[in-house]
Amino acid sequence: MSLSVALIGATGYTGLEVARLLTQHPHAELTVATARAEAGNPIASVHPSLAGRLDLHLEELDPAEIGKRCDVAMCCLPHAASAKTVKQLVDAGVRVIDFSADFRLSSLEVYESWYDVKHPWPERVGRTVYGLPEFYADEIASADVVANPGCYPTSAILPLAPLIRAGLIRSDDIIIDSKSGVSGAGRSAKVGTLYCETNESIAAYAVGSHRHQPEIEDLVERISGRATDVLFTPHLTPMSRGILSTIYVRPAEGLAEEGRSVGSADAAIERVMQCWRDCYAGSPFVTPVDHLPATAHVAGTNYVQMAVRRNGERLVLLSAIDNLAKGASGAAIQNMNVMFGYDQKSGLG
Repeated sequence: MSLSVALIGATGYTGLEVARLLTQHPHAELTVATARAEAGNPIASVHPSLAGRLDLHLEELDPAEIGKRCDVAMCCLPHAASAKTVKQLVDAGVRVIDFSADFRLSSLEVYESWYDVKHPWPERVGRTVYGLPEFYADEIASADVVANPGCYPTSAILPLAPLIRAGLIRSDDIIIDSKSGVSGAGRSAKVGTLYCETNESIAAYAVGSHRHQPEIEDLVERISGRATDVLFTPHLTPMSRGILSTIYVRPAEGLAEEGRSVGSADAAIERVMQCWRDCYAGSPFVTPVDHLPATAHVAGTNYVQMAVRRNGERLVLLSAIDNLAKGASGAAIQNMNVMFGYDQKSGLG
């Protein structure tokens, strides 16, 4: 028997990616897709690429009705609005994977400070499992709500957390330079994401104020057990999808000395690579590689490629993901698989 899946807020890029992935999932079927203005129309009228692949009409959101018809809901609504809907779905007996930031952080004060809203379900802040199966699979398996990770945080947490936890790098001096495709800004029309604004151009944005910075710091600290100081700068690049994060860290004293003692950086680099291999030995999508990762290497997939180089006194960690797959919808499918006991790779290749 297939899982029945509801997609809440189906008109964006993440909604399209969820729908596309579910058309190829062996154990799950998209049976409800909601939208406000487009309710009553075929989903293919909003996402023409689904024509002939998915015969489904968009509906108004009705949590009680979804509770009767679906096993799990994927909620692609904005922050604050999402938390209110998630509570209604949980009350209706539906397990939920939430794409917003409403349940990712461990501190209500930090959430309300960075997002400038009162949380609609404050009791669940800090009591909702973060959706990285690489670290939280056991908790995800029994969760009623899973906080699907942010795209930039995924690209930073996966390389950083194991190294800080193992004491191989310092946690107090981390610089993250991330570059994302334009789909990361969503599907709504904005001047800054128009073709003429982004084509043949690259630009930093939200310098010192991007809401993924506290998420990165919070999760790395929770996983590693060490306080973390991060300087994070995102950039918009003229491509549709993908994230490349270049992370500058300082090796811990022992690792730095080890690298120098043999007269090369090879020993330090090998320690980092071995740490990643050990940490992610049972994780099907995280791949430490010897080559320099590129977004083209992971486009359209749920895979993560990570590499390390040395530059002077710093180590340079490189991480490539697809922002719509492992950075959003692919991660949600992976989380769904863990929640319902399927192989993590089901529907994801």
